[in-house]
Amino acid sequence: MRKLEIFDIYENTNKEKLQKFIDGVDSNLRIKVETKRDIKDIEWIEKMEETIPYIDNILRSPNRFIINEEEIVKIELARKITVDSIKHLSKNTNFIQSIDKKTGDVRPSKILNINKEESYDTYENRLIYTLIQNMKLFVDRRKRTLEEDVNKQNKNDKKLDYKALTETEKEKVEINLSLSSSLSDSQKDTEQETNEILNSIKDIEQRITDLTSSEVYKIIDKKHISLVREPIKKTNVILKNVNFQYAMKLWNYLRDNFDDKTKNIEENQDYIEQGERKQLFDETFMLQYLILKTLDQDEAETEGTKQEIKQAILEQMVNSLVDMDQDLTEEDLNKLIANKYEIIKYKKVEAIKEIQKIFRTHIDKYLNKVEKEEQ
Repeated sequence: MRKLEIFDIYENTNKEKLQKFIDGVDSNLRIKVETKRDIKDIEWIEKMEETIPYIDNILRSPNRFIINEEEIVKIELARKITVDSIKHLSKNTNFIQSIDKKTGDVRPSKILNINKEESYDTYENRLIYTLIQNMKLFVDRRKRTLEEDVNKQNKNDKKLDYKALTETEKEKVEINLSLSSSLSDSQKDTEQETNEILNSIKDIEQRITDLTSSEVYKIIDKKHISLVREPIKKTNVILKNVNFQYAMKLWNYLRDNFDDKTKNIEENQDYIEQGERKQLFDETFMLQYLILKTLDQDEAETEGTKQEIKQAILEQMVNSLVDMDQDLTEEDLNKLIANKYEIIKYKKVEAIKEIQKIFRTHIDKYLNKVEKEEQ
């Protein structure tokens, strides 16, 4: 049995009959689409990953200032006599107990004692401390939302119902086609995506824990300071220090995006298609009919008749050539036929290639349009 090719089926069918078939088609194409999916908000993960190193730099070289604690103490309790202590005593002579007239030594009863202490309780450090608290709260909220959604299942179902009827000269042709598709393993894919995000969040949590283990954070945390509120003071450090510039970008982002921006997309369509999809299904209907016709015995008999006609034409042509030239050899006859065959075959092949090119161009154009619509 000769191998069937789609292009051959078209080529061997009368073009007027093909057009008549298409023109007579009465068809209906119904399309149903049900889509449900979540587009998760994960931009904040990248923002935090980018900013944490800069916050770490701030905690490693924190802003600090010196606190001077002044108190009047008995001379024997004074830890260190400074220039400021002497100046204070000269202004407060009532603290002088005695003066040695021979040596000029002065013995005070009391003296000013100054204790100097470094303090990390600066506005900038409290700002970073507050930012870390905001990060912890933000992460915890996003994590809980994802854990609640882990069992949610995406949905992407499509269904086509095509019915068509046409009549040729001898027969009535009908088709009833139903085609459906569903997104496979959607729940598994959703769980995998969610688990990947949760793993990224786990890494963020660990890095935030590392920040809270720093000495500066612990010192500020013990003081139970009040958190910094908006508006933020634009100190020189906050404005000019690169680390603080990145920290403030994250601060503003968390403030503006505290609510979860995960998008829940649901789409339900049920409509009768009248455009190119319907036209393509009509052409597919015609192709199915042509394939069905290849089973027709009459067509097979016609093919046999074609072979007999070919043999008769060939015999008549050879007889005519021999009658015209009695000296014509078998080799000359073969060359003559071969040359003509090459010319005719080349013309036919080129014509077929042009038809194929046009056919494929229209199919590619339609597929590209469908692909754009689905995007």
